[in-house]
Amino acid sequence: MEFLAALGTTGETPVLSAQERRAVLDHVIRFTAGRVPIVAGYGGNNTAALVEQLKTHSFEGIDGILSASPSYNKPTQEGIYQHFMALAKVAPRPIILYNVPGRTASNMTAETTLRLARASEVFVAVKEAAGNLQQAMHLVHGERPDNFAILSGDDNFTLPMMACGAHGLISVVANAYPKGYSDLVRAAQAGDFATARQLHYQHLELVEALFVEGNPAGIKYVLSQLGIGLPTPRMPLIGASKALQQRLDGLMAKLATPHAAKS
Repeated sequence: MEFLAALGTTGETPVLSAQERRAVLDHVIRFTAGRVPIVAGYGGNNTAALVEQLKTHSFEGIDGILSASPSYNKPTQEGIYQHFMALAKVAPRPIILYNVPGRTASNMTAETTLRLARASEVFVAVKEAAGNLQQAMHLVHGERPDNFAILSGDDNFTLPMMACGAHGLISVVANAYPKGYSDLVRAAQAGDFATARQLHYQHLELVEALFVEGNPAGIKYVLSQLGIGLPTPRMPLIGASKALQQRLDGLMAKLATPHAAKS
């Protein structure tokens, strides 16, 4: 299934007001007009407050929830499990779990993810962004329901993860280059790894550069060069440095040149 993900890290959700978050969702719902499902980010490290959000917010036009493991508090694996099970009891839509230890300061192990998948049908997928291929393989190969999908949360890990049996990606670079990265995922799903590999290496340098100064500084600059939005994130994040801007300019020009990259 293909869907749009709103209110994720790239959308700078932590620095948006409640009114701004609602305005973003309303815009995405209106613009999409039911053409594809919409997954909305709902997360936090206060379980009770997040439970209340899920109970009281309007989910009209929203098809799924993306929720990251709690940050900063550094819960144990049992704490992570109990947090998500509390959400499962009240969630009005299916939940995609999100493991991103680089931001949360705690890793949700494959065992905990699979335990959640088996415990409730509310959990339909995991966005796995640990940057750990061995952990990803345990997710793919582990005991999980047939309808529980393993999605890459790291653009540069998408090809190797899908080669090991993962199902897709929730992307950063696809905000700017949706066709190229969607084609990569579709090719991998079809077993056409020659095409997927070509597209992977075609985008790899840009993907790596996007994260040199953290996300979303890099992608916001690229989008601004494509005529979409402003290049500067809200504080405490800052915009891409001049050196990174020049590097991104060169990589965008290279990507725009047909056959610029070899497989």
